[in-house]
Amino acid sequence: MALTGRTALLAALGSLPVALLEPSWLGVAAVNSPLAVAMMCDYAFAAPVRMLRFTRSGDTHVRQGEMAETNLQLTNTSSRPLRALLRDAWPPSNAAPGATDAARHRVDVPAGGTRELHTQLRPTRRGEAVAHSVTVRSYGPLGLVSCQATHRVPGSLRVLPPFHSRRLLAAKTARLRELDGRTSALGRGEGTEFDSLRRYVPGDDTRSIDWRATARRSEVAVRTWRPERDRRVLIVLDTGRTSAGRVGDAPRLDAAMDAALLLAALASRAGDRVDLLAFDRELRAQVRGKAAPQLLPALVDGLASLEPHLVETDTRGLAAEILRSTPRRALVVLLTTLDTTPVEEGLLPVLGRLTDRHTLLVASVADPRLAEMAAARGTVEKVYQAAAAHKAQAERDRTAGLLRRRGVTVVDAPPADLASALADAYLSAKAAGKL
Repeated sequence: MALTGRTALLAALGSLPVALLEPSWLGVAAVNSPLAVAMMCDYAFAAPVRMLRFTRSGDTHVRQGEMAETNLQLTNTSSRPLRALLRDAWPPSNAAPGATDAARHRVDVPAGGTRELHTQLRPTRRGEAVAHSVTVRSYGPLGLVSCQATHRVPGSLRVLPPFHSRRLLAAKTARLRELDGRTSALGRGEGTEFDSLRRYVPGDDTRSIDWRATARRSEVAVRTWRPERDRRVLIVLDTGRTSAGRVGDAPRLDAAMDAALLLAALASRAGDRVDLLAFDRELRAQVRGKAAPQLLPALVDGLASLEPHLVETDTRGLAAEILRSTPRRALVVLLTTLDTTPVEEGLLPVLGRLTDRHTLLVASVADPRLAEMAAARGTVEKVYQAAAAHKAQAERDRTAGLLRRRGVTVVDAPPADLASALADAYLSAKAAGKL
């Protein structure tokens, strides 16, 4: 039995000595028999918390930052009505904004009755959100005492990546259809699959003129091409220590994952086969062999629990994993850092092994604060910051130049622009027939 605030107030007014605030029935009875009798009756009429039964239902998946609802069905199997305060113990990162007590419920359940409780959640972290228990504090009709117990009621909510860049998918798909010849646009990609003949218009590349077809016609005919389909695209996420660096309010890995999802959705619509792996010193996640309808759900689920690891990426092991998992020629999109040391000491020594077999595209998350610092003036501190920003950006540009001179396509963009820039680089490669 626990004394409530009401009982403590009576004690403070002199009905009970302070020494008797501990739940000692004999002491209370000896000093204040009427209050002791009231407390005993209150306790006797309180519903026993050990006899409660719980059942969970509701959402099992939700995107990070979106609302979810979990339901808890409470059954009072005792012969006494339940008046209680209940707390459904979800992690604090799942609480809806401004609703810190959303998991607390005041309940009144008649004897043998059932009540369904609804808790609104808005998770701010990816992964598996787990609720282990439900705590119930049952009060008597007078509110003088209470009894409390914790029930094990397992529940889980899988929090998926938010995929903010999906808003760009329609526009990127429209560009893809233009390349694929499915709209009335005249421009076609210089792929390797012949599409059709059409009339020459000013501005067309003269190398595309089909002279044999022109000889049989009264007008100049040009060949058009469509980008190849059924190519292989391997997306590789570097989950080493550099992916843990925060740009704005989120780690670099989150922006890389968002860009990877947009690229995968676009490539699957283009008819290409997309695989994904995440690696630092070991394989952290892998999605392979999924058909287009199942690809995006599989990627989102596979990336849900992926987190950066504070270890140096084993680039040799990463290259070996790429070559082992993708023996045939493919477009390999490596989302990693452009910091000088990891690239020069890690990536460059194994670059030849990758580019000999695959077309390589390196994408990196840039920090927009560098541009802000570089433009700042007015104080000595800001001038020093601007000099440091210029130096950091120059080193980054030099590293990107080293990769480009070795035939690697490089995309370096801030988090808000990375997904769009990476999708554009893929479309350009598709149009140029480099896949």
